[in-house]
Amino acid sequence: MVTRRGLDLLLPPRCLSCGVEVGEPGALCPGCWQGISFIAAPHCARCGLPFDYDPLGQGGGGLVCGACIARPPPFDRCRSVFAYDDASRRLVLGFKHGDRTDCATAFGQWLARAGAGLLTDERVLVAPVPLHRWRLLRRRYNQSALLATALGRRAGREVIPDLLLRRRATPSQGGLTAKGRVRNVAGAFGLNDRWAGRVRGARILLVDDVFTTGATVGECVRVLRRGGAAAVDVLTLARVVRPVALDAVEPDAVEPEDN
Repeated sequence: MVTRRGLDLLLPPRCLSCGVEVGEPGALCPGCWQGISFIAAPHCARCGLPFDYDPLGQGGGGLVCGACIARPPPFDRCRSVFAYDDASRRLVLGFKHGDRTDCATAFGQWLARAGAGLLTDERVLVAPVPLHRWRLLRRRYNQSALLATALGRRAGREVIPDLLLRRRATPSQGGLTAKGRVRNVAGAFGLNDRWAGRVRGARILLVDDVFTTGATVGECVRVLRRGGAAAVDVLTLARVVRPVALDAVEPDAVEPEDN
């Protein structure tokens, strides 16, 4: 029987981002770890957008950002592990498009930490943002479902991978304005009739890989609300931190959101 030590000698664990040898599987090397902008308090109590400073000196408390005050999002709360930027892009895109499914276990641990406040209710149901069947056939896996499964295993929460269905194939969100993204996904999702009874009165935790403008998760949340969900929170691996104007196309910011 091959021991963990023996396996590490044969196949040394590698940094999830740059590939150099590290001490533990599912880890980042010190350089990559320092480069990742992990999101912690202070942040918006609603959307999880990190604040540049702590205005009250209390970790942000219950403060809500100006964007959420002006246009309250459809979800109750959103949290993310780290900022989507130059340092994290390779990590995210390798997982999403580069068959780096081996990262899912580590990402599930990070999600459990970042979303601890969303997982206090043991009855919460975890569900991923779905892929359309044609895109799933091309990619061979739904990265959001892998994240949801890893999170559920780590946190001991029930996961329903097909709670939502993608009923309509949509063009990639990349390169669209925020308004265009909303139009692109309008009516694209539906509730799986098989689980309709489980949604009514339930607290749902929706999992996705990247939060950019919130168009995709927003449409999913609206479907769950119409299905009778009592509350819907969102948890993502990464999020774009700088605001995206409604009529502006920002290729660097919008690149990853093409579920």
